Amino acid sequence: MTYKISTALAIYFVIWWITLFLILPFGVRSQHEDGVGTPGTDPGAPVASRMGIKLIWNTVIAAVIFGLAMYAYDAGYLSIERLSKLMGMP
Repeated sequence: MTYKISTALAIYFVIWWITLFLILPFGVRSQHEDGVGTPGTDPGAPVASRMGIKLIWNTVIAAVIFGLAMYAYDAGYLSIERLSKLMGMP
């Protein structure tokens, strides 16, 4: 394995956290959209957020992104030298 375990877990955690914020808005229905509202609550509050399904999908998507990133790193596409050239640094 190219990464140390602690580095791999840290990178996976960051990817997981970023994908979580990308996945959270999908499939959320507000009380206003469904026409069901509890008195005293905000009309924009979600009816059912389905967090369990979102966490499972988030874990799968983050694992795929992490696997692709690891493959790109092993193949040399994500090396420091290559990335610095792309950013215009000497």
